[in-house]
Amino acid sequence: MRRRKSDVSGSRSIKDRFYAVSYTRIIASGYLLLVLLGTFLLMLPVAAKSGEWTSFADALTTATSASCVTGLVVFDTFTHWSLFGQFVLLGLIQIGGLGYMTIITLFSLLIGRKIGLRERGLLKESTNALSFSGLISLTKKIIIGTVLFELSGAVLLSVRFIPLFGPKRGIYYGVFHAVSAFCNAGFDLMGVLEPYSSLTHFSDDAYVLLTLSFLIFIGGIGFIVWDDFLKHRFHLRKYRLHSKIVLATSMILNLGGAAALYILEYRNQLCDMSVFDGIVNALFASVTTRTAGFNAISCEQLTPGSVLLHLLYMLIGGSPGSTAGGMKTTTFAVLMLAAWANMRSYKHINVFGRRLGGDIVRKALTVSLIYMALVFASSILISFTNPALTLSQILFEVASAIGTVGLSCGTMGQVNLFGQMVLTLLMYCGRVGSMSFALIFTETKRPTAVMMPEEKIMIG
Repeated sequence: MRRRKSDVSGSRSIKDRFYAVSYTRIIASGYLLLVLLGTFLLMLPVAAKSGEWTSFADALTTATSASCVTGLVVFDTFTHWSLFGQFVLLGLIQIGGLGYMTIITLFSLLIGRKIGLRERGLLKESTNALSFSGLISLTKKIIIGTVLFELSGAVLLSVRFIPLFGPKRGIYYGVFHAVSAFCNAGFDLMGVLEPYSSLTHFSDDAYVLLTLSFLIFIGGIGFIVWDDFLKHRFHLRKYRLHSKIVLATSMILNLGGAAALYILEYRNQLCDMSVFDGIVNALFASVTTRTAGFNAISCEQLTPGSVLLHLLYMLIGGSPGSTAGGMKTTTFAVLMLAAWANMRSYKHINVFGRRLGGDIVRKALTVSLIYMALVFASSILISFTNPALTLSQILFEVASAIGTVGLSCGTMGQVNLFGQMVLTLLMYCGRVGSMSFALIFTETKRPTAVMMPEEKIMIG
């Protein structure tokens, strides 16, 4: 009898330890398991067109890039991976883009399983929802919206791809690129035309570029904005403050970036294009640079000003609760609003008739500083072990990795194994989130500290 009690006590302690694990660590562990599963599948000979085993390091980098919806690749996707390998990548992109907790919730709903409080907490953390209220309803909207947008995008792209590649391949390419664009992954199969060419062969095809831009934008604005749109349609005044900031910031970045890139590349890569095609390419670059990773103009031939703009946009990324990565548009907006308020000597940060709390500003500062620290530390490590690479090349790849963008200036194949692993870790960190990644190692519950005496220091 005592033995049974001890067994029960032991099982309870294990259960208690499980429930004591933070949501952040569970989500991070889930992505790690997804990456490892993808790595194993991609290593198999059936995943490669050559029928040979793919090395662990290369499979790990590719699986991480797909699971973290980045798009940085060691091999050209079409040239190296078989149909099985491409399906594995497509599955990793879909799960990584929506968040594995959303996928788990979908299966739970399909089999009629009740979603418990613990699962709801994980789902809230995974989707960056603002509250528990309407969480399951939001998840259903996410799943239905994803199917509708990806299906619509696949149909629109297939219309263009079928005449080029035939019915079967055209439909398959339409589906693959629609999922990749919506999930902001940046993987493509245009190696069929030229390895590592991305969408450069479609730089004069506004139909394809605008379709992909729309999918990238919808996938990158966040599910909370979706929810507001479904509830209030075009009555923007009724939207939550979060949605207003996301939409305003996204539009400013997209249109401002398009204008800047058009000016910077007007005498360079856009010089032989018509005004319309030049504007479309600048807009596409502005949208895709922040997170998706497709490119219709060569990243290797960008002007120095365009490179700097790309670095900034890759670090900013998309919006919270979306398929995108990066520091997020809200982080950037809060920092800009805080700087403006300080310059104008405002006591509070006011926007759209609401006041932002001090904790929001502190969190934005923390996220941005962690990102900057990771960028600088990683750049130093890679430059030390890859002396043949320029600082501009290294910064571009590092920003692309941590922002889960996937753009490359042709340097990925030149980085040694150590640099490749650093970039792989950055991709994982970028998908989990810099602050969440730091909390994996530092998150502990401590008693409230005694408030220390206040004293001022000089700033600036």
